[in-house]
Amino acid sequence: MPAQTVATAFQRHFGYTAPLLVRAPGRVNLIGEHTDYNLGYVLPAAIDKEIYFAVGLNSGSEIRLVSHDLNDCCTIAVDQLHRTDTQWANYLLGVAAQLQKRGVVLAGFDCVFGGNVPVGAGMSSSAAVECGLAFALDQLLGTRLDKMTLAHVAQKAEHEYAGVMCGLMDQFASLFGRPSQVVRLDCRSLDYEYFPFDTDACRIVLCNSGVKHSLASSEYNKRREECERGVHLLQQHHPEVKSLRDATLAQLEQHRAEFDEVTYRRCRYVVEENQRVLDACAALQRHDLAGFGQLMHASHAGLRDDYEVSCLELDVLEEAARGLPGVYGARMMGGGFGGCTINLVAPEQVEPFIREVGRAYQQRFGRELETYQTSIVNGVSETRAEALPSVNHPAPLPDNC
Repeated sequence: MPAQTVATAFQRHFGYTAPLLVRAPGRVNLIGEHTDYNLGYVLPAAIDKEIYFAVGLNSGSEIRLVSHDLNDCCTIAVDQLHRTDTQWANYLLGVAAQLQKRGVVLAGFDCVFGGNVPVGAGMSSSAAVECGLAFALDQLLGTRLDKMTLAHVAQKAEHEYAGVMCGLMDQFASLFGRPSQVVRLDCRSLDYEYFPFDTDACRIVLCNSGVKHSLASSEYNKRREECERGVHLLQQHHPEVKSLRDATLAQLEQHRAEFDEVTYRRCRYVVEENQRVLDACAALQRHDLAGFGQLMHASHAGLRDDYEVSCLELDVLEEAARGLPGVYGARMMGGGFGGCTINLVAPEQVEPFIREVGRAYQQRFGRELETYQTSIVNGVSETRAEALPSVNHPAPLPDNC
């Protein structure tokens, strides 16, 4: 969906021209899953699946939101911001509420948004929605917040209005992405470092399991609680362990008898995954794609067996990819319980890879496999559309508004 589409829809609904146009990318995470809320390392990149926004200040005191893709809307007074029964709107309203909490004086505004980030596929459509609006309001209101602050605004919006206790990775990746580079974020210090990713030597192919997941599910938040329980146990012997980022495998093994088996395996996965991110960055610096890929397969095994957030469909996709010509690595990506696998594939083998994995998936589950080839792009930014014709009489908003 180009910016032109939401710009035209904005003018049709609200009757005035020249809204601010913004694009906000989704993300992939090459390795480092469920490590962000444990203050560890992640290695994401912004991709060319994006949400587009048309946003303008109105002369009233209402926030008027239109989801172009859902043909739905939500209107609320600026001075009465609260969570609503319209779940998609909560991601946006949460951003406005967080800006208010930071002392920003909100004005009434209108927003139309839509895009091509697949929902429930693990590409963080929610973070793109949050970050795109946060960036737009920052520009329109002249608040001049830095990108890291905007990432925290978007993260808190998801915590408090969407009910998902996510880490910072998704919002960070959407805002800080750079073309042809992945970025390693230290989720404790918030230091970050870019690493080149050679898309001429290796393409990123996503395979969508077709299984929808909800990060707001009890299982996601339960994993956080299990990790916190492990930290509490370790702190009794090692006060310096403030999060699993600080823990070592030796410490876990030393006190294993005090852990229940589930908590031990959750903690072991996180500690090992943190090290895999560091090893993966070293592999990129050596231009060792085969070594990087082996770490991806190990990550998937940990997510499947120790963290238990995979599902049969994801496991079949990872297994089907393993060993195919030109495939460097594969693993499930995102919060789990569905979504996509991420695969690193030699360019000349992309089409055979898609055919072979698609055939295996069709045979096993009786349905066609949806795949995406993605490019690594810049983070959230202003964009442009063609000049729009004037509209004398705006179209009405959707009937339920």
